[in-house]
Amino acid sequence: MSRPTARAVHLVARPDGAPTAADFAFVDETVPALAAGEALVENLYQSVDPYMREEMEEGGWALHAPLEGRTLGRVVESRADALPVGALVQHRQAWRTLSVVTAERASLLPDLAGVPLSAHLSVLGGTGLSAWVALTRIARLQPGETLFVSAAAGGVGTAAGQLARLLGAGRIVGSTGSAAKAARLTERLGFDAAFDYHDGPIADRLREAAPEGLHVYLDNVGGDHLEAAIGALRERGRIAWCGAVAQYNRLGNPPAAPRNLFDVVGKSLRLEGFLVRDHLDARPELYDFLVPHLRSGAVVPDETVVDGFDRVVDAFLGMLRGENTGKMLVRIAD
Repeated sequence: MSRPTARAVHLVARPDGAPTAADFAFVDETVPALAAGEALVENLYQSVDPYMREEMEEGGWALHAPLEGRTLGRVVESRADALPVGALVQHRQAWRTLSVVTAERASLLPDLAGVPLSAHLSVLGGTGLSAWVALTRIARLQPGETLFVSAAAGGVGTAAGQLARLLGAGRIVGSTGSAAKAARLTERLGFDAAFDYHDGPIADRLREAAPEGLHVYLDNVGGDHLEAAIGALRERGRIAWCGAVAQYNRLGNPPAAPRNLFDVVGKSLRLEGFLVRDHLDARPELYDFLVPHLRSGAVVPDETVVDGFDRVVDAFLGMLRGENTGKMLVRIAD
């Protein structure tokens, strides 16, 4: 019996600066017969994320091989008792239409009535979990405190704004790349103030948006945003460092370190970086807290969904250019 054909994306060149479509290639591959313990998954949704830019460098993704990333799919063939046909699963064999997985490398999605499937890659996925860990475990945001979020219109940022509001933050400020995105943050996503970082020195915009200073900064950018936040933080403020999008296309020539780093000492600030993969045990906490709000409609996943596997590279490049609001997802199949 003939085997199905999967379409996959390979990395074929390492970018010099911003990646382009020429760094990728679409490849058709015949799916091998399943071994005992394996299952074949038809992929439905794929996440594209800023960290993937770093994986394109030497030491990251292999050239001329399928790539990885968070993916949702349905089991269509199985030789694994734990992964029955028809089950919805999450795995990391992304950038392909069909994936062969094992029970050790895939997990069954919980049955959450009233929650859209795509939420498992946005507010309930890695981005939402990153925001939850940053706010509750790293920065330990307290009711009434003032929070600043950079790259606030992205997946982590929009999740953080909604979570912070539910956690009782007193004032939530965000920076983003356009006036339209700033308006979306304040009109739809719970931010009290937001600004376009192109509109002048970030330190000045922060003083206007948070005149009494900051208690917590969730950093997704680094560079000048981090410097401005250090300047605006009150004594014993906390910084949860999640990402550094300002340098992802400048890995060989990163932006200068903040000139006021010694203020971390002078103000007794705490700066802590983290990787969400080290906090996967926090996922049940996030589910228990957020699922009731998703069901009630108090939280609506903020997502930009691109249709079609043939547009997955476009979606990834668009995400790096800031063309999305909220989490950027690719809908591969219905």
